[in-house]
Amino acid sequence: MTKRIFFLFYTASLIALPAAAPPAAAQQAPATVATTLGYADLADLVIASPLVIDATIRSASRIKGAEADGLAAGRTRFYVEADVGTLVRGASAIPARVGWIVDVAPDWRGRTPSLKKRRVLAFARPVAGRPGQVQLVEPDAQHDWSTALEQRVRALASEIVAPDAPPVVTEVGNAFHVPGALPGEGETQIFLRTRDNRPAALSVLRRPGEQPRFSVALSEIIDDAAAAPRRDTLLWYRLACALPATLPERSTASLAPEDATQAQADYAFVIEQLGPCRAAPAQATPVSGGDGPA
Repeated sequence: MTKRIFFLFYTASLIALPAAAPPAAAQQAPATVATTLGYADLADLVIASPLVIDATIRSASRIKGAEADGLAAGRTRFYVEADVGTLVRGASAIPARVGWIVDVAPDWRGRTPSLKKRRVLAFARPVAGRPGQVQLVEPDAQHDWSTALEQRVRALASEIVAPDAPPVVTEVGNAFHVPGALPGEGETQIFLRTRDNRPAALSVLRRPGEQPRFSVALSEIIDDAAAAPRRDTLLWYRLACALPATLPERSTASLAPEDATQAQADYAFVIEQLGPCRAAPAQATPVSGGDGPA
C-alpha cells in the first residue's frame, strides 16, 4: 500500500464556507403522514436535537389567538402532552410525561388531524427550569414513530458521537496540483478546515487510461487505497452538505493558470461524485388515523 505525505502542511490559508443551512425539518410533512426522511434531513434533525423522544401523545389542545402568532398558513398549533416510552437520544433522564408545542399541517384529506394516541418521535431540546416541557427544534419536528425510523435515528446518533466520527467541515483552503510525467496524469489536493482543527483534504488522482479517483484524507497521510465516501454516510454528509458548488478563486491564487484550471476541474469532479446533499422531496404516503380535531 503506497502512502504519500500531504504536499504542504495543513496551515494553508483558508476560505470561509457559506453558513450551513438550518435543519430542513420544516420542509418535511409533520406527524399526519408517513414520510421518508432523507439522510441529510434526518442528520440535521438528530444533530440539532439533544433529545429524541419516543412517546405516545396523551392529549392535544389546540392553540389559537395570540399564542399561535407566527403560525404558517394552513397549519394548526397544538400543545401536546405525551407519555415517554424511550429516550432514543439524551444525556439525562426526563419525566415520564412531557409536553411540547407542535405545528401540524392538514392530513391528506385536508382535515385537522387527530394526535391523540399517536406514537411519535419528537426531536427536541430541554426547556430551562421546566423539566416537564421540551421544545421541538423546528415547529414540526415531530414524526410518526416506526421501527425503521428509530433504527436510523439510533444509528446516526451513535455515529455522530463516535470517537472516530468525521469532523465538521467549515472552510476550504488552498488547492495544489502536481502534473504527472505522462499527458493526462496528475494529482490535485484541496485542504479543508474542520471545526475541531483536525486535518482533512480532498484528493483526485488521474492516470492515463483510468477513471479519475477521488478520496478523502482525515489525517496528514494520504492512502492510495482510500475510497470516496459512500452516499448516506456521515462523512458524505459532512462534505456534500458543506462544500461550495465551485472552488473559491483564492484557493488557486498561487497556482499557475494551467494548474489552477485542472484543480477547478478536479474539484468539480468531487462535487459531481458526491451528488446533491438533498434529493427531490419524496411524496408523502397517507396513513390511518383519526379524522377530526384532537
